[in-house]
Amino acid sequence: MSEKENTEEIIPESQQEGEEKQEEMSTEEALQLALDEAKAETEKYKEQYIRVHADFDNSKKRLEREKATAVAYSNEAFARDMLGVLDSLESAIASTEQIDHEECDEAIVKFREGLKLTFDQTVSVLKKHGVEEVVHEGVFDPNCHQVLMQVESETHEKDQIVQVMQKGYTMKERVIRPAMVSTAK
Repeated sequence: MSEKENTEEIIPESQQEGEEKQEEMSTEEALQLALDEAKAETEKYKEQYIRVHADFDNSKKRLEREKATAVAYSNEAFARDMLGVLDSLESAIASTEQIDHEECDEAIVKFREGLKLTFDQTVSVLKKHGVEEVVHEGVFDPNCHQVLMQVESETHEKDQIVQVMQKGYTMKERVIRPAMVSTAK
């Protein structure tokens, strides 16, 4: 019996070793599975980081553009208010030009010259800050003209500007006041 006992004892030991190998294999597989899951989670977080970083960069660029636009057009309200002054100066000059030069004395002539210099200086300052007059020749452009009325005209084609009632102005290519015009029917 002692041989039998020895054989019986040997068999269970080899079974134990087989089971231990299976446990080791399943432990290795479990570790590999955990490692794969960790790698996948790392990739997921890396992708999220890249997206958030890209969103941040886009927001930063958008804010810089908005800031540049705000700075560029910060004087727009002031320029728009100055256009009324410019209109008044232009009207004053036009009214003094209707006076007959032979009948007016030297004071009126100097007054007219002063008005003209003030007007030119105002135009110069506005141009320095990007404010320019809208071109009024040619066909009506809804982006920079506003039609007040349509008139019959044999000398103008349809939708061509016949008369400018009030000049329009742009500031750095943005219309701050459309020109008030009449067009041909």
